[in-house]
Amino acid sequence: MPKLIHHLLKNYGLSLGFIVTLLTFWEVSIYQFGIPQWKLPAPSAIFIELKNNYPLFLSHTKVTALEAIAGFLIALMLGIALALMISVSQLIRRAIYPIIISSQTIPTIVVAPLLLIWIGYGLTPKIVTVVLLTFFPIVVSTVDGLRSVDRDIIRVMLTTGASPYQIFFKVRLPASLPSIFSGMKISATFCVIGAVVGEWIGSSEGLGYLTRVSVPLFLTARSFAAVLILALMGVGFFLLISLIEFKMLKWKKTSEIGFDKSWMS
Repeated sequence: MPKLIHHLLKNYGLSLGFIVTLLTFWEVSIYQFGIPQWKLPAPSAIFIELKNNYPLFLSHTKVTALEAIAGFLIALMLGIALALMISVSQLIRRAIYPIIISSQTIPTIVVAPLLLIWIGYGLTPKIVTVVLLTFFPIVVSTVDGLRSVDRDIIRVMLTTGASPYQIFFKVRLPASLPSIFSGMKISATFCVIGAVVGEWIGSSEGLGYLTRVSVPLFLTARSFAAVLILALMGVGFFLLISLIEFKMLKWKKTSEIGFDKSWMS
C-alpha cells in the first residue's frame, strides 16, 4: 500500500494538487463574491447533493452506464469487423473506407432525433447513438495497425510455408493490438458522450436526462453532480481499457501504456 500511494503521488500528485487548488478557489469565491447557489453551486453543495440524493443518481447512472457499455461493445465488434474487411481487400477498402470517413462529417446530434422516428424511444436509439460516435476511432486505429505490420516478417512467414490464417493470428493481430487499444481508449470516453447525446434528444432516465430536467428547475447543484459522475465514468472506462491493455501487452513498455508495475512488488 505505501508503494501504491507513492506511485499515485509521483505520477498524479501534480494533477491532484491542481484540482484541490481549483476546488478551494471555487469554494472560497462562491462565498466571497456572494454568487447564488442556483447560478453556480459551490463544490461542497455539489457533494452534499450527491450524498442526499444518492439513490436518484445511482438509478440514472446505471441506465447511462448500460447504454455506454452496450454501445461500446457493439462498436468494438463492428469496428474490428469492418477494419478486417478493409485490410484484406483493396476493393472493399476503396468502397467502404471513404463512406466511413464521410459519415463522421455528419454531427451525431443531428442524426439522433431521426433515430427516435426510425427506432422509437427506449434504450435502442441511445445505444445506436453511442455506436455511431465510437466505432470510427476503432475502425481507423485497427486498419492502421493491421497495415503497419513489417512486410519482411510476413515474407519470412510465407517462405516457411505459413498459411494466411497463421500469419494473421501470429503476426498481424499481435502487432496491431497497440493501435487497436489506442482506438478503444478514445472510444471509451466517447461512449459516455454518445449516451448523453441520446438522452438529451429523448429520454426519461439517465444522467443526460437528469441534467436536462434539472437546469430549467434551477437545480444547478444536481446538474453539476450528474456531470461529475459522467466525467468519472469516462475516466473509469479509459482506465479499465488501459488496465486490460497492460495485462494483455506484457511485451510492451509499461511507460507506453501508462502503467508502472513497480509499485506491485
